[in-house]
Amino acid sequence: QVQLVESGGGLVQAGGSLRLSCAASRSIIDIKTMGWYRQAPGKQRELVATITRGGNTNYADSVKGRFTISRDSAKNTVYLQMNSLKPEDTAVYYCNVDRLWGNEYWGLGTQVTVSS
Repeated sequence: QVQLVESGGGLVQAGGSLRLSCAASRSIIDIKTMGWYRQAPGKQRELVATITRGGNTNYADSVKGRFTISRDSAKNTVYLQMNSLKPEDTAVYYCNVDRLWGNEYWGLGTQVTVSS
C-alpha cells in the first residue's frame, strides 16, 4: 500500500507564499496524474492543480497565475508553489495520485491558513 505524505502547510499572511510537498512512500508505475485538491470548512473538495505523467498541467481558475504545480519523478514527489495567497485559499490541501490501472491514492491533508 502506497502512502502519500504532505508537508509544507501552515499559517501565512495574505500575499505570502507557501510550498507544499507530497512524497509517495514508493514508486508508482502507473501514474496518470498527480495533483492537489483542497477542502474549506463547509465546502466540497475541489481541484487545485494536476500534472500528468507527461508534464501537462491543469489549474483551477481561482489559482491560475498564482500557484505552480511540479513533480520530481525520481523522488516520487509532487510540489505546489503557492504565491500571492489570499484568505479564500484557506483549506486543507490533499495530495492525489490518479492511476491508469488501480485505485487512486490520497494523502491525509495539510492545513493552509491565510490571514487577512
